[in-house]
Parts: sequence; C-alpha cells; structure tokens
Amino acid sequence: MAADLPELVSTWRTAVVTSEVQNGVVGDEAALPELAEAARGTMLPALGRLVKAARAVGVEVVHGTFERRVDGKGANTNARLFNAVAKSPVKLLPGSHATQVVDEVGVGPTDLVLTRTHGLNPMADTGLDAVLRNLGVTTIVVTGVSVNVAVTNLVMDAVNRGYQVVLPRDAVCGVPVDYAQAVVDHTLGLLATLTTVDELVKIWSS
Repeated sequence: MAADLPELVSTWRTAVVTSEVQNGVVGDEAALPELAEAARGTMLPALGRLVKAARAVGVEVVHGTFERRVDGKGANTNARLFNAVAKSPVKLLPGSHATQVVDEVGVGPTDLVLTRTHGLNPMADTGLDAVLRNLGVTTIVVTGVSVNVAVTNLVMDAVNRGYQVVLPRDAVCGVPVDYAQAVVDHTLGLLATLTTVDELVKIWSS
C-alpha cells in the first residue's frame, strides 16, 4: 500500500467513477463478449464490493454510461470502434436495459449516473468534471472498462484536469487480459496510484 494512500482517498475528497459497467457492455447483453467474460471473472465482484464500501462511508459513486440514438445522430463515426458499435446487434438505446448499470454493481440512492452519446470516456462532455468539482472531489478512483480505451482515456483526462487518480487494478479490465495488465503496469502506473479493492475497502472500513 502506498504510504499516502489513506490520505489520498479520504472520504471527503474522493469519488469512485465507473466506466461503462452496463448490461450492454459487460452484462447479459454484451456487445463485446470477450470483454464481458473477462469482467465477470474478477472485476464485477470486486467492483461490487468497492462501491458498497464507498457508499457506507459517504464516498461519492458516479457511473459513466454510454448510449446511442437509434438514428445515430450526434455519435462519433471517426474511428473503427465507433463503427463496430454502430453495426453491433446490441443497441445501446436510451432508456434500454443495455444502458443500465449491471446488478452486481447497481445504482445506490446517493449515486449519480452521467450518460454520454459520443467520445471515448466518461469525461467527454457529460458534465463529470463540473459535478466532481461541485462535490469538492480531488481524487478519482477509476474503475470499469476498458483498459484498452475508455479507462486509459479517463485516467489521462482526469490527470490533465488536475485530479489525483487512484486505480484499483482488480476493478478495471481489458482484453487480452495480459495486455491490459501491461498497460496498467507500464502506462497507467505512471499516472495513477495503483492499488487493489481490498486495500481501499480496508482503508474505508478502519
């Protein structure tokens, strides 16, 4: 455990932000089955424990979800990823089951849900930055999927905006798994304080 981690994740300054932990991404309607399988193995149970511990001590929990209009208006078309999502049989339509946070994590009464329709991560014009600043948050615990794109983008955007970032390595995932772990170790570890869900739960429970 980093020596300054307890201070870094003090309950009054910290928010847990989840990225795309929704049914149409890692749940029962997954558009990316390989990613969903990886997430269900370790990440979802760990993240479920993390948000439960956070809520118990008043740490803010904010869910970043993604949806796409049926006509695609306003959605990005400038990358292969966006075109693949558009062609997927899983439609992340506004208000649909596919856009809801998975049951293993859930949305608590005090949680916030911020939805985007474009961009690569929950900081993309969702109001997340303003919301966190209004809450007095200075440390973001980044969780969710995927290390391949959204999680990495979120870490970088948060650092660029002056936040401290904490990354519990078992509360994020990507594919292939060994690639995702390499990104965590050799890229995200240069930007964020790496930890585990157990370490954070221990801090918030003591």
